[in-house]
Amino acid sequence: MLRSMTGFGSGEAQDKEKYCNVELKSVNHRYMDISIKMPRFLTYLEEDIRKLIKEHIKRGRVEVYINYKNLEGKDVQVTTDIGLIEEYIKALDLIHDTFKIKKKLDVTTVANFPEVLKLENVEEDGEEIWDVLKEALNIALENLLHMRETEGNKLKEDLDKRLGILMALMKKIEERSTLIVAEYKERLTNRIKELLDDNIEIDESRLAMEIALFADKSNITEEIIRFYSHIEQFKASINNGDDAVGRKLDFIIQELNREINTIGSKSNDLITSNTVVEVKSELEKIREQIQNIE
Repeated sequence: MLRSMTGFGSGEAQDKEKYCNVELKSVNHRYMDISIKMPRFLTYLEEDIRKLIKEHIKRGRVEVYINYKNLEGKDVQVTTDIGLIEEYIKALDLIHDTFKIKKKLDVTTVANFPEVLKLENVEEDGEEIWDVLKEALNIALENLLHMRETEGNKLKEDLDKRLGILMALMKKIEERSTLIVAEYKERLTNRIKELLDDNIEIDESRLAMEIALFADKSNITEEIIRFYSHIEQFKASINNGDDAVGRKLDFIIQELNREINTIGSKSNDLITSNTVVEVKSELEKIREQIQNIE
């Protein structure tokens, strides 16, 4: 199954006390890169989260957003710093005794003193939190993978079409290659006749040698065979069910470019040169597409 590296998925889960929502966003990346944003008190679960994601995704940048809530409101508690209150009162007594300032205290005034009241996270059962979080994460992963596979199918359809175009263009180059030597012989013979007097005979052996040298220098049979072979490898790679073939496809495209560049450098034919340009254009479009394949 061919997969795109682009996708989005979300999932949520809860039990009687805990609720968790997970959102996953993935984009193309050369390697595997996971970014996690979640409440600080859940950071001890980061490795478990990464491990689970890596079991399903091989390549791409994955952004993870986790929201957690204790449904019974037990995730935070208010604490009172009694010792700090005593210090505040001592300080107020000193101000009162020293400057004879009227002292008037009530609960609200004391509660507004800095750091008297604090919100603290209540320690919860880590395994129970992971059970809920894992369920939500699995649902999000399932939705993300479904979207990546859907996008992958669209990419495959486009790649199949472009491979067909490449094959047609290469057939055109192959057919043209069988005519180039004959046309060169005819042009060369006509040019020699134009330059020589009618009374001077053409040295057929010298002409044959020149044509043989040209044929050898312009022979692209090996490059065409290798090009076809790389195309078959490409087709097999996108059809063999491998989940992560992006890097392999990128390598094959490099090899295809190498072969077509060699064909272009050997070509002394305008029609072939123009077709080579078309092949390079299609290869570049394919290269852009496979940058998003896992």
